[in-house]
Amino acid sequence: MFIVNADGTITRDYSNYPSTTATPDPNDHTIAVSKDVPVNQSNKTWVRIFLPRQALDSSTKTKLPLIVYVHGGGLILLSAATKIYHDLCSDIAARVPAVIVSVDYRLAPEHRLPAAYYDAVIKTTQEHWLIQYADLSSCFIMGDSGGGNVAYHAALLAAAQVDDLLPLKIRGLILLKPFFGGVKRTESELRLANQPILPPSSTDLLWQLALPIGADRDHEYCNPTARGGSKVLGQFRLLGWRVMVTGGSEDTLFDRQVDLAKMMEQKGVNVVSYFDDSGHSLLRDPIKLEALHVTIKNFILS
Repeated sequence: MFIVNADGTITRDYSNYPSTTATPDPNDHTIAVSKDVPVNQSNKTWVRIFLPRQALDSSTKTKLPLIVYVHGGGLILLSAATKIYHDLCSDIAARVPAVIVSVDYRLAPEHRLPAAYYDAVIKTTQEHWLIQYADLSSCFIMGDSGGGNVAYHAALLAAAQVDDLLPLKIRGLILLKPFFGGVKRTESELRLANQPILPPSSTDLLWQLALPIGADRDHEYCNPTARGGSKVLGQFRLLGWRVMVTGGSEDTLFDRQVDLAKMMEQKGVNVVSYFDDSGHSLLRDPIKLEALHVTIKNFILS
């Protein structure tokens, strides 16, 4: 999907991951309408906002939970316009229902971490859909794979500046098979070393491209459990945030996900774990995707 160039950039091949445009027309036959909104002109970042159709058709004034979603792609690939993520956000927006803000963040290696983390800390704006339809006091940060890594670190940044985010109030995190690593191989990495999806040799390259120059895989951006984890996690507990972590035993990253959940629990964070026997790829499995929709809905509305 990519070629590393001599100048340190990469050439991306998205032929297997087509993009799709937003669907702002309420007359379109879609389960959710969407539109793109620029965020930072100099960084060329933007968001795609999803609104469930029932919100437009409803005569009630009840506002909906707000989900800030961060797409996957190993920190170096894809965007908020990638069709699999557009479809996922549309489905979740309609099924929860919720307003979703899907973040298009800067990618490594052209923009190494922590650039993506800062891009994912979304502050409130005067955007019409958010004002009219979103309950800003019920916000969740959600990400899958590389987006789960970004969501976790964006939440750490947000927890240290909650007053600056008002009237936005974060209630929790949803980390879907988040992408983490470390120098020492885990049991799941050794056991699944030869599998075709995300073998350790591939994740090592992704981290080499994404981490700050000179950092190893025990850097906090890659290994959240190194050196006892972030001190900011205590703020998660004080703020009453809930954290959902999902993982699958046939994913090389499984042990990393389990260890993250255990570490947060030991620090007093309210963690809800959903671990099964799946692999890393989830969005192309309709049965597991259906179960994911139900799990997310139950977590947000509980």
